[in-house]
Amino acid sequence: MHNNSHKILLFDGLCNLCNTSVLFVIKRDAKKEIRYAAVQSTQGKLLMKKYGIVEAYLGSLIFIDEEKVYLKSSGALRLCKYLKGLWPILFVLMIIPPFIRNTVYDIVAKHRYKWFGKKQTCMVPTLELKSLFLNDENQA
Repeated sequence: MHNNSHKILLFDGLCNLCNTSVLFVIKRDAKKEIRYAAVQSTQGKLLMKKYGIVEAYLGSLIFIDEEKVYLKSSGALRLCKYLKGLWPILFVLMIIPPFIRNTVYDIVAKHRYKWFGKKQTCMVPTLELKSLFLNDENQA
């Protein structure tokens, strides 16, 4: 399904905030080691099944790193470790207990469509970015 050396970011392909976040990460992933899949895509659904991720987490950023699944704020902060610039410094926020970090995360996730909008269909990557997305033709 995918090369274990790649990290995988599963995201809500209908969410404007999520799509903007994916483009943000792509620009800052200097080593291009992160692959992407919308949770609504075939590959996204297969990965969710493989890792036992329940539908309750469809509104969460899901980051898979070395075969381990990280959800919500833990996923976002772990993802920061792989970005260029000062973003890796944010990983220190992992010392904050998850119930505190995830309270803020859950508020944004709950209101993401209302605050940032929703697409009718999943984001289609440009030809330039297509190789970074997991799909039936490109399974990284």
